[in-house]
Amino acid sequence: MSVAIEFRDIVKAFGPVQVLHGVSFALQPGRVVGLLGENGAGKSTLMKILSGYEQATAGELLVNGRAVHFDGSRAAEAEGIVLIHQEFNLAEDLTIAQNIFLGHEKRRGWLLDDAAMNRESARVLQQVGLRISPETPVRQLIVAEKQLVEIAKALARKARFLIMDEPTATLTPSETERLFALIAQLKADGVTLLYISHKLDEVERITDEVVVMRDGRFVARAATRDVTRHQMANLMVGRELSDLYPPKAPRPAAAQPLLRVQGLTVPGWAEGVSFEVRPGEILGFAGLVGAGRTELFEGLLGLRPRTVERVELEGRPVRWRNPRDAANQGLTYLSEDRKGKGLHVHFGLRENLTLMALSRYATPWLRPDAERRALEEAVKRFGIRTGTLDNRASALSGGNQQKLALAKVLHPGPKVVVLDEPTRGVDVGARRDIYFLIEALAREGRAVIVISSELLELIGLCHRVAVMRGGHLRTTLDASQLTEEELIAHATGTH
Repeated sequence: MSVAIEFRDIVKAFGPVQVLHGVSFALQPGRVVGLLGENGAGKSTLMKILSGYEQATAGELLVNGRAVHFDGSRAAEAEGIVLIHQEFNLAEDLTIAQNIFLGHEKRRGWLLDDAAMNRESARVLQQVGLRISPETPVRQLIVAEKQLVEIAKALARKARFLIMDEPTATLTPSETERLFALIAQLKADGVTLLYISHKLDEVERITDEVVVMRDGRFVARAATRDVTRHQMANLMVGRELSDLYPPKAPRPAAAQPLLRVQGLTVPGWAEGVSFEVRPGEILGFAGLVGAGRTELFEGLLGLRPRTVERVELEGRPVRWRNPRDAANQGLTYLSEDRKGKGLHVHFGLRENLTLMALSRYATPWLRPDAERRALEEAVKRFGIRTGTLDNRASALSGGNQQKLALAKVLHPGPKVVVLDEPTRGVDVGARRDIYFLIEALAREGRAVIVISSELLELIGLCHRVAVMRGGHLRTTLDASQLTEEELIAHATGTH
């Protein structure tokens, strides 16, 4: 069988830190290959080398049997290699069409051919199932729509080697099905696809084979049909991984709610929503993309215009204007947008961790030694792989960034914690760590709210799940009622 791409003894070091250790394997054309590994295993670094964003320290990359050396992503794209980033690589102030053709603009003489670019953009948007004008500014899109624009951008490049990094992390089930149909068509057209995902059910369903990396090394390769999901997970973490979810403690006995919200309306997104959560309880929020879950809590925190009849914290009426006010009164929120709203990725780890509790370390002046001790404790408690404590947040893998973001919002010691898609883009080992952390927060007597598109996650973690549809809270299900079928039926209105 012919070889489309081959890695030969690829080594990558960032200064004294070596992150890839002689990785070698080959890929055949017209195959869908799942690339698996924990966060920090080296998957993204290897793919950045393939797509021209990084250069190998040593080793050789071959494309169609020919050694290549890319000095940037444009050179890789000239060979038909396109990477769809997990973290969006879009210019917010440009339109969808301008983003799709950024750096590859069509021209008519000296002028840009906007009409041609809009037509081609409309075609690839239709392919990915996004029914929206190509002249829409990207800043107006929700997260799931931005993900589809990233995929459309790759299609417009006419890729022959397509790398998808967590492409379904923000997509609804119907959007995911459309993507899988598109992958099947691309495969039939001879496109080689590298599919990076921590959703092992997806990997099992759509890939022909899996390649597993661990600690910067190639460790295993197998036909997908020959390995179970459980075996995939064990290969990724290098140990037996069982009991993904912690034992669910009984729902707390009747007690005064820690948080009670009545009649919360966020114009255009949510209307008249009321709910409450008790100490020691994990309350889930389910719903399709666009149901209004994230926007509801952004409104509650003061990030969006809203009206509300009453908010009580520990039985006392409260008001706040912004997330800082809310945090000072005992409620913190972790955004689903880890890099855009969760962390300052160009700041150091210490500065990120203590930002929400700065008064603790800056009275009367800043005490870096105390901040560093706090960081050392957080790294140990949350299992953050940092390399060095002096790194910037941008140097961490996606899963370790998520753990740092969790540590940041928990550092002020909140009574109520709202976690929006807390395991998005997180590997199975780190995911288990986060689940056990959430359960520990509830056991400490905090109230935890989890917004998630992962139905099994909600079922495995939560005492109750509130289901939103079309901006309204449609029902709240107890643990005994939680099944995928039940949640989907309420979310889609087919119950």
